[in-house]
Amino acid sequence: MMDFELPTEEYLRSIDVHLVLPQQDPFVMIGVLTHFEMMTSTTETLIREDNIFVDKGCFSAAGMMENIAQTCAARIGFYNKFILHKEVQVGFIGAIRDFTVNFLPPVGKMIRTTVDIEEEIFGMTLATARIECDGEIAATAQIKLSVRNIG
Repeated sequence: MMDFELPTEEYLRSIDVHLVLPQQDPFVMIGVLTHFEMMTSTTETLIREDNIFVDKGCFSAAGMMENIAQTCAARIGFYNKFILHKEVQVGFIGAIRDFTVNFLPPVGKMIRTTVDIEEEIFGMTLATARIECDGEIAATAQIKLSVRNIG
C-alpha cells in the first residue's frame, strides 16, 4: 500500500467529477466526491428533475444502482488520476447482490452514497454500499466490479 496524505473534504469537493469518471453527461450520476480513503469513499448527489433516472418525481432504483457503481468508479478514478497519476479506467459491473431499496429519494433531495471495499484482487473489487437520504437508508447493495484501462 502506498503512503500518502488523505485528501480533505474541501479538496475533494473542488474536483470536477468528470475528471475521475469515464462517464460523461447526461450519464453522470454523482455530484461530488466528499470522502476518500483506500477502503471507503463517499459521494453526494443532488437529485435533479432532469436526471435521466428520475421517474414520477423520484430517483429510480436503476439510478441508485448506477450511483453506487459511479461512486466506486470515482474512488478508483481519484486514486489512479491524483495518486498514481495514471489514466481513468472503465469499470464493468460483474455482479450485484442483496440490492435492497427502502425508498426512492425525491427530486430536490441530496443523497449520500458510501462504498466500503471488502476485497480487491486481480482487477476485481467487491464492495458494500449504502445510499442515505435525510439520515435514512434509501438503498443498500453488494457490488462486484472489474476495471480496465481506457485506450
